[in-house]
Amino acid sequence: MRYMLLIYLDEQALSEAERQSCYRESTQLAHELAVAGQYVAASPLEPTSTATSVRVRQGKRVVTDGPFAETKEQLGGYFMIDASDLEEAIAIAARIPMARRGTVEVRPVVQLTDLPPD
Repeated sequence: MRYMLLIYLDEQALSEAERQSCYRESTQLAHELAVAGQYVAASPLEPTSTATSVRVRQGKRVVTDGPFAETKEQLGGYFMIDASDLEEAIAIAARIPMARRGTVEVRPVVQLTDLPPD
């Protein structure tokens, strides 16, 4: 089963050196997951200051700068993994470096058969 591991953190909390260290550690984890056949995708996201939110209301597109919700922690990146069950997905989430400083949300992915292949 696929799981999306959503990484939330205060994007102002890391120095540039800490951010680069996190990227290196996350890249290593991605390689380890690939060897185990569990890696699907992963990537950090640009800061929320680069975000654009899109909503459609009454048939009209509404576009605003920034994220939709203001929170203490922002979505900073993700891992998409294959795991046998929730417990295995949680164990992998605990290995993500930002789990030590932020939050990793583990969500099962709905598999739609009509989507294009990866």
